[in-house]
Amino acid sequence: MTFIITDPCIDTKDTACVDVCPVDCIHPRKDEAEFEQAAMLYIHPDECIDCGACVPACPVAAIYDAPDSTPASQKLLIEANAVYRAGDAGAVASAEALVQQHKAAHPDLMGIAAADRAAAHAKG
Repeated sequence: MTFIITDPCIDTKDTACVDVCPVDCIHPRKDEAEFEQAAMLYIHPDECIDCGACVPACPVAAIYDAPDSTPASQKLLIEANAVYRAGDAGAVASAEALVQQHKAAHPDLMGIAAADRAAAHAKG
């Protein structure tokens, strides 16, 4: 698994990362049916080439470069990124259920503005 999108993206879904991705591995895009229902964006681990272009493009610092560098509070979202597959209703539902579990487990983080949440990861 490669780059991980974490909770600052929840309910933000800024697609600057999608725009810079050279291999189109970040989903859902605005033109995909799942975009409106998805709580966040996901990186397809098999499609990502580890270029890192998405990291500086993300305005809320939601992207980590590997599961090992992702804060412990974000572990459910590592799994959500791993299971999400655009166009696969079951996979989308599984990923979104993990996001909802994350939100329920971390009301303290979710109460922080998205732009400030990445800084809170370091404190948690």
